[in-house]
Amino acid sequence: MYDENGRQYLDCINNVAHVGHCHPDIVKAAHEQNQLLNTNSRYLHDNLVDYAERLSKTLPAKLCVFYFLNSGSEANDLALRLARQYTKHEDVIVLDHAYHGHLTTLIDISPYKFRNLEGQKEWVHVAPVPDTYRGVYREDHEDSVTAYANEVKNIIEQAHRRGRKIAAFFVESLPSVGGQIIPPAGYFQKAAEHVHKAGGVFIADEIQVGFGRVGKHFWAFQLQGEDFIPDIVTMGKPIGNGHPIACVATTKEIAEAFAATGVEYFNTFGGNPVSCAIGLAVLDVIEKEQLQAHALEVGNFLMKLLKEQKTKHPIIGDVRGSGLFIGVDLIKDQAERTPATAEAELLITRLKEEYILLSTDGPGRNVLKFKPPMCFSMEDAKFVVDTMDKLLTDMEKEHLNQQKTRTCST
Repeated sequence: MYDENGRQYLDCINNVAHVGHCHPDIVKAAHEQNQLLNTNSRYLHDNLVDYAERLSKTLPAKLCVFYFLNSGSEANDLALRLARQYTKHEDVIVLDHAYHGHLTTLIDISPYKFRNLEGQKEWVHVAPVPDTYRGVYREDHEDSVTAYANEVKNIIEQAHRRGRKIAAFFVESLPSVGGQIIPPAGYFQKAAEHVHKAGGVFIADEIQVGFGRVGKHFWAFQLQGEDFIPDIVTMGKPIGNGHPIACVATTKEIAEAFAATGVEYFNTFGGNPVSCAIGLAVLDVIEKEQLQAHALEVGNFLMKLLKEQKTKHPIIGDVRGSGLFIGVDLIKDQAERTPATAEAELLITRLKEEYILLSTDGPGRNVLKFKPPMCFSMEDAKFVVDTMDKLLTDMEKEHLNQQKTRTCST
């Protein structure tokens, strides 16, 4: 990226510009379709059908009905409506620190937001994040998968005792705002079993992490195993490489229950010809440039470099991730794993002075988040880590000098 003075910055956090800023193929697809036709969705257009068919090939067969919208927030709001109509239940289980969008309904199911606003609604239930580094059940637990899934089971049982009924378990496939978390494989299956038994559905929010970012798979929920299939999947951000488009994929049964209300679902610009042309172009670029395999290769290399830094710098407590979704957990001490919030803020400020854009997330704002455009290269990875190494070394020297000064003054 470049600022108004032409200075070049390396972007390590923009998962919206999925295949790269201003990719010529995306710009061309938008321009050509704009010249031909753009109109509202009351008019049927081949791009809509072609795009739905292309998306369907990336998903399990049972996710065969697609709704197109303009933003991730719209997609998640619709997913909530689908779940409630299908189950005839109201309540939603979410993970702590989750963020699902800016609409009123989504603020209500986003602990990241509602804890600072009007608080938790009666119909919202919060489960602990399946974080094996600093969560309730950590890497030394004999079966963290079952333990975290049982937390969901316990929430359901408590809700039932109060006469509440669960409509959905609404989960980011990889919690991002919560601290770049990688849920242990098998957790979704066991949690979904409890949710389905209670008559609810499982919603996988792929808005931050879909479209090949995790490297091993096209969708992040697939990291859980081939035997796991959500009931609803939501998509946004990278789907249009910066153009406002989003999607909800679900099963025929859920879609039919939604249609049975007799109230049609209509979205004026959702699935318009230009948006679908752009969506198709994004899929073309991912395939043509083999960006999913690229994410795996570069992500593994970046993880390797970061783990080498972990052995050198005690402030790095954990390095976790998949593909080009990586979190670096900065800590004050190894025993308590106290979030190094101030140090993380100082580091990203100094990185920006070196023309590298990185940010923090997590409840302690201490987790460095890597979610770069998928064209991020080996050279980019090495440059970032080398710069981090230099800055962390400088920070350690400054801290040592401050300690010496305090000792001398006493």
